[in-house]
Amino acid sequence: MAEERFKKAETLEMRKRLIGQSLRLFYSDDPVKIVKARGQYLFDENGKRFLDCISNVQHVGHCHPDITKAAAAQMDLLNANSRFLHDNIVLYADRLAATLPEKLSVFYFVNSGSEANDLALRLAEQYTQHEDVIVLDHAYHGHLKSLIDISPYKFRKLTGQKEWVHVAPLPDTYRGIYREEHPNPGQAYADTVKDLIEEISRKGRKIAAFFAESMPSVGGQIILPQGYSSKVAEYVRSAGGVFVADEVQTGFGRTGTHFWAFQLQGEDFCPDIVTMGKPMGNGHPLACVATTVEIAAAFTANGVEYFNTFGGNPVSCAIGLAVLDVIEKEDLRGNAVRVGTHLKDLLKKLQTRHEIIGDVRGVGLFVGLELVTDRQSKTPATKTAAQVVKRLKEEDQICVSTDGPWENILKFKPPMCFSMEDAQLVVQCIDRILTDMKADNLKLENEDI
Repeated sequence: MAEERFKKAETLEMRKRLIGQSLRLFYSDDPVKIVKARGQYLFDENGKRFLDCISNVQHVGHCHPDITKAAAAQMDLLNANSRFLHDNIVLYADRLAATLPEKLSVFYFVNSGSEANDLALRLAEQYTQHEDVIVLDHAYHGHLKSLIDISPYKFRKLTGQKEWVHVAPLPDTYRGIYREEHPNPGQAYADTVKDLIEEISRKGRKIAAFFAESMPSVGGQIILPQGYSSKVAEYVRSAGGVFVADEVQTGFGRTGTHFWAFQLQGEDFCPDIVTMGKPMGNGHPLACVATTVEIAAAFTANGVEYFNTFGGNPVSCAIGLAVLDVIEKEDLRGNAVRVGTHLKDLLKKLQTRHEIIGDVRGVGLFVGLELVTDRQSKTPATKTAAQVVKRLKEEDQICVSTDGPWENILKFKPPMCFSMEDAQLVVQCIDRILTDMKADNLKLENEDI
């Protein structure tokens, strides 16, 4: 077991004293102190093992030996900035290009999803010579100031909406304005973007980009309705804008069936810019923007050099290549299909037994379990969701977190090595906890009577 330098209470005290308090710890009432991890498991300072359903960043599993080996070998040989000619950056770009539609053939390497999304904004503005951006309600695209401005999830709590930012309805077919029973929710939601573009045009403003996650995550593990992205892209391009697909949370095979979540929208759909990050380096800071030759040329033509000190360095690219190798070698996309389908099926069975489960949705190892106090009104069961998360950690050593505007959705974005047995265990434990809570509520109601 890894050496523990301080007792948990000391680490907590030092963290409160030395680290900015705007970042909340997981399980802040009683944080888990993690000293080691392997695969889909975390270990605390006492050697207790926790099943990790949270860490989508550790995409191929915590501390994967192939990744560690590739990182150490390259670090021992060379790590320099990308102004020096080196094979790794072009090898890696070539491997990424093979996973994407042909027109997305130019790459900019950076260090985080936030950097990637900020650069995507600059590319869109430079190419279109427009400023305005359309985003989805409840969206989150990163922590830089430029991205807070296009993230309703954040700006609503801060300075509010800028005049160049426009918010389209989230295409949520469970609780949105157009629901599952609608004959064509993809078209209906796309038309809300069309209406927004017309409204913007009437104000004499012009669209630079429509900017959206391929599967909105903070918005509540949303799967976009079929046909939505193609129609939106058509409307946005007609208005002189570009379509940016944020794959920071969803890329690299998490859907299982496809390498990128935007590909779920059909073979005929291709964004103009794709951003990627989180899982790309399996925990190492590595991110990227992929775009077209035309957009890249417009960015070069502005005469201002774009240099990123650490972006695309040999070590980062060696790690990125190793991640791609592991995804293929261990058939992690196939695993995401098999385990994700099994997890969803088990949760749907649970839904038939627990009235509080309003919706089960997802694809591959991107799954959401929405809890509601009433299935008709769909009132978010925020307190119950928090209680389930707390009990899973305390009673079962399972780490799960919540998401969505009301924090009532249990989200599952585990490392891609998550197994059938893991899925079964999680669902069994959720079943037991919800059954317990139902019995406790009944007891309280009887006592009230």
